[in-house]
Order: sequence, then structure tokens, then C-alpha cells
Amino acid sequence: MRFLVILAIVVLGLMSLVLGDICTAASYGPPYIPTRCNGNRQDQFPPGNLFVAVSEGLWDNGAACGRRYRLRCLSGNNKPCKDGTIDVKVVDYCPQSPCPSTLLLSSNAFAAISNSPTAKINVEYIQI
Repeated sequence: MRFLVILAIVVLGLMSLVLGDICTAASYGPPYIPTRCNGNRQDQFPPGNLFVAVSEGLWDNGAACGRRYRLRCLSGNNKPCKDGTIDVKVVDYCPQSPCPSTLLLSSNAFAAISNSPTAKINVEYIQI
């Protein structure tokens, strides 16, 4: 009985550590325009250039344009994660085929959560 109580506490504790969905993320660099969301408009990019391109699973036939997500780096090779979260805006569909990850983060966004600019990382994300 004592074992079951301890196991329940551990499981519930682990479940509370992850609040959103989990996916892979990588960095991509300029040129960022034109985008599939707003073409050549410079005003589509949020302050600090914290934006992403999304793969087919999140694209939703373009409905993803303008969505905002809160991201947190969870893991990757050689411990690339920085502490904290960032808020990003969807501005594009993944420009590569096949897409190398679920989310492609702008260079600025990736640098805000990862110490390694070339890493492929696992992130937690939640729509905000």
C-alpha cells in the first residue's frame, strides 16, 4: 500500500512537469520572406523576431498563421537547453521538404531557448 501511494505521488509529480504538447524544433535562418502567411510584409514579424514556421501537423491549411505558442526547451544532445520560456508567432509554413522538425524557429527564437544553434531539440509548446 505504501508503495502505491509513493508511486502515485511520483507519477502525479511527473505529469505536472509537462503542461503542453511535445515536439521537435530546429533553427532556420534568413531570408525569412516571402512567407506563406503574409508574403513580403515586414510587419508580420513580432518584436525581437521570435517567430516560427510550422510543419504540416500544425499548419492546419494556413489557419496557423498568427497563432502564438509558448515554448520551453526540454532536451537535446549535449544539454542545449536554456531555462525559461519564450512566446513565438507562426509566420510561415515549413520551407523545407521534408520538414526537419515540427517547429522551425527563427535564429533569434532558437538562441533564446538553446545554447547550440545547430541542435535539434525537444520542446514543450502550448497555444496562448
